[in-house]
Amino acid sequence: MAGMFEIVFKAQRKKTEGTVLCLVAAEHEAAGAATVDPSGVIARATKAGKFKARALSTLDILAPEGSPADRIFLLGLGDPKAQTAHDWLKAGGTAAAKLRGAGDATVFLDAPGVEITPRAAADFALGMELNAYRFDSYKTKKKPDEEPTPQRTKVTIITAIADEAKKGLALSEAVSEGVFIARDLVNEPPNVLGPIEFAAKAKALEDLGVEVEILGESEMKDLGMGALLSVAQGSARPPRLVVMRWNGGAKKDKPVAFIGKGVVFDSGGISIKPGAGMEDMKGDMGGAAAVTGLMHVLAARKAKANVVGIIGLVENMPDGNAYRPGDIVTSMSGQTIEIINTDAEGRLVLCDALWYCNERFQPRFMINLATLTGAILVALGGHQAGLFCNDDTLAGEITQAGLVTQERVWRMPLGPEYDKMIDSKFADMKNTGGRHAGSITAAQFLKRFVKDTPWAHLDIAGTAMGSPNDEINQSWASGYGVRLLNELVRARYES
Repeated sequence: MAGMFEIVFKAQRKKTEGTVLCLVAAEHEAAGAATVDPSGVIARATKAGKFKARALSTLDILAPEGSPADRIFLLGLGDPKAQTAHDWLKAGGTAAAKLRGAGDATVFLDAPGVEITPRAAADFALGMELNAYRFDSYKTKKKPDEEPTPQRTKVTIITAIADEAKKGLALSEAVSEGVFIARDLVNEPPNVLGPIEFAAKAKALEDLGVEVEILGESEMKDLGMGALLSVAQGSARPPRLVVMRWNGGAKKDKPVAFIGKGVVFDSGGISIKPGAGMEDMKGDMGGAAAVTGLMHVLAARKAKANVVGIIGLVENMPDGNAYRPGDIVTSMSGQTIEIINTDAEGRLVLCDALWYCNERFQPRFMINLATLTGAILVALGGHQAGLFCNDDTLAGEITQAGLVTQERVWRMPLGPEYDKMIDSKFADMKNTGGRHAGSITAAQFLKRFVKDTPWAHLDIAGTAMGSPNDEINQSWASGYGVRLLNELVRARYES
């Protein structure tokens, strides 16, 4: 998985040997040119290669005359006035792709014409780490055309603000570790990661000071979680509900809460899914993975906030004991649910988890994450998550955090006309309103379990797994949601 780079910040380096990467903005000279290019090779090479320093463009220069370096890469930043936090992440990811396996590398960060802040330096380092992630622990052999696992590369980033940047590096490492936890959980095969094993991964957060409580089947029965438990009926693996608490704020402060759907494998149950692509349903716990990764980040960076993370962990399988279409189950709230389709299971897990969270912790807000509907993938593809929210202020804060991190969201509608679509003839509601507006009716279902608490539902079916690769993610599992919600807490809710 992680660990390809050992990154340090320094104001200068006595010996600049091996591989060097120099940042350069449009219409400016390269950072570090005086150190690594005493004979002016870079200027001639950029002219010959028509290198204009466009954003994320690169130029490779081998063995410049008189240079202490063996190889120089130029990395374009584009317009120096237009740099954003995400641009620095992408620049770091692009640099990582060039420096993998170099052994020892130097990066000159202080591109002339560009303002380098500690946040920018930390984001550059974070981009390198995120790009480096690989999940290949189950491969015992490499194909002839496959890239061998690269050696660990020590990267020294040269910048005048090295001391300030070092402080931000700890934050970058906390974020990358949290994202990697989420990616690992989603990438793990379903025979390895069941509800019990997933709960054990969350339990490990106690090492960082997170309070972790694991509820088993008997405790959930006592609480009346008939909706969640119905999903687990067909599996030989018992369900778990994990409660994680980080108490970094003032005692008087109400917590903020994040709830994740954790269906470790979703066959669809009796309403079984088509065989093609069913293997991807090992990732149907992407919401729970994101919440677990987020709790790691908050604890690792000692966030000054009180945060609750709750994940409902089940496996949805067909069996003689599995729940059926036509069954009526009773949720923890006392509301009854007619089962129309056993493949609309995630909302049954979440409704009990949401009710439990609200009743026990009375949070300032609740945000749930779930790979909930294929319909959201039809609507938004793999580029944005669907946002459903009952509070305009909270919706705006999530949207802004998405713009900063580029883990973007698109707000979708809610309304009584959609709510009517899940009314049942035989129970208080049914668990699906049919094919049309499928993502919206799923959200309307969840809304019935949050009372008046500010609440948001993020449908991450298109973004948590199989989403398009980019400069900071080369993995099938993206870890979507960890950076988004960490930014939300950092920007809005820390004391």
